[in-house]
Amino acid sequence: MNLRAQFTDPKKLLIWILLVSVLLRVGSALYLGNEVVELPGTADQESYHNLALRVLDGHGFSFGEQWWPATRANEPTAHWSFLYTLYLVAVYALTGSSPLAARLLQAVLVGILMPWLVYRVAQRLFSPRAGAEMTQPEWQRGQWIGLIAAGITAVYIYFFYYAGALMTESFYITSILWSFDVALGIKMAERPLLRQWLHLGLALSVVVLLRQLFLLFIPFLLLWLWWSTRPKLWQVVLPFVIVILMMLPWIIRNYIVFDQFVMLNTNSGYAFYWGNHPIYGTKFIPILPPEMGSYYSLIPQDLLYLNEAKLDSALLKLALADIMADPGRYLLLSLSRIPPYFEFWPTAKSSVVSNVSRVASFGLFLPFMLYGLIRTFRYRYGGWQQWLASPFTLIYLFILVYTGIHLLTWTLVRYRLPIDAFLTIFAALALWQLAQWVQRRRS
Repeated sequence: MNLRAQFTDPKKLLIWILLVSVLLRVGSALYLGNEVVELPGTADQESYHNLALRVLDGHGFSFGEQWWPATRANEPTAHWSFLYTLYLVAVYALTGSSPLAARLLQAVLVGILMPWLVYRVAQRLFSPRAGAEMTQPEWQRGQWIGLIAAGITAVYIYFFYYAGALMTESFYITSILWSFDVALGIKMAERPLLRQWLHLGLALSVVVLLRQLFLLFIPFLLLWLWWSTRPKLWQVVLPFVIVILMMLPWIIRNYIVFDQFVMLNTNSGYAFYWGNHPIYGTKFIPILPPEMGSYYSLIPQDLLYLNEAKLDSALLKLALADIMADPGRYLLLSLSRIPPYFEFWPTAKSSVVSNVSRVASFGLFLPFMLYGLIRTFRYRYGGWQQWLASPFTLIYLFILVYTGIHLLTWTLVRYRLPIDAFLTIFAALALWQLAQWVQRRRS
């Protein structure tokens, strides 16, 4: 085998990258094993595993005992992603309730799809139409930046660690990349086809069914598409209509079991209430320490008789009332969430796994990510209208809006990972330029 040919041919190199990606994620799945126990950052997998078993046994979306956040035994829940739960149900039905089988299938799927989609998005960003400055772009430039970005994604510790966890993280990030790939394809098409708009609606639906938070970003994405492509009104509205139609069965289900309207999941009120509780003062703590009590103990006792949906609504109202009573505290508390959201240094409170993952992924690539971001900011366009229509602007919007949502609500490092997936592309630009500089120096 000619190794030099293998690693200089872009197509063959991409195959090698995907192979490494799959092997690392399969290794993570094997490490987590066939038991479902709480490990750093993976507590949610216990809920998804037990919920899937309950659905498989014919009890519907409920738990057999009192469960997080405040769901009573044998009562309906909508706190968790219906789509991901059904994924586990399908795998368990075929494999005899084997968590390892679900981990391995997930590891292989995201091991292939996530780096491949990063590669595609990077190519679209650095294509001839991406910026007015690029008067002599070569296809190879975007291709090699895409390959570097895919390589970073393949070895990024956070990504392959969560690929084995029975949580929405990996599928969620992958589906976001899918929706951006489709959106950028629409932008680059001279005449976007109907199937492209339908495809976008399907991709966005998957994202939302995995985590309803993304609903907040969809208007920004569609407005950017409208501005940059100027389609007919029905075309830009169509994807959103598809998202609503895909949510509709669960909206109807929630109305039947809770006797009230619930958009999709009952988790926004809990998160907003706990994330902005007066117990923090003006300094946010990502995970409440035992000496400060439990999250459950923060819920007013006179509200615990409510079902999950009504309690979610009541907690949201309480949180908004607290904010209105002291908006200054809320502002300072939101600002205090910036360091934990972008944390890249080791801490004494974190486990060895968490510290290594943090430093050897985000910490390692952060300088390159920042350089790449600054470099693309300096691209010259024909004016602010062309800048708004640039594919880079869509990525900037996502980073800004998604970060803002978490700074105003609740912050954990893993909530930043969808942004990391796009930042790898900017890191790839920096590494590509560094390689070009080294090559020139050696010449």
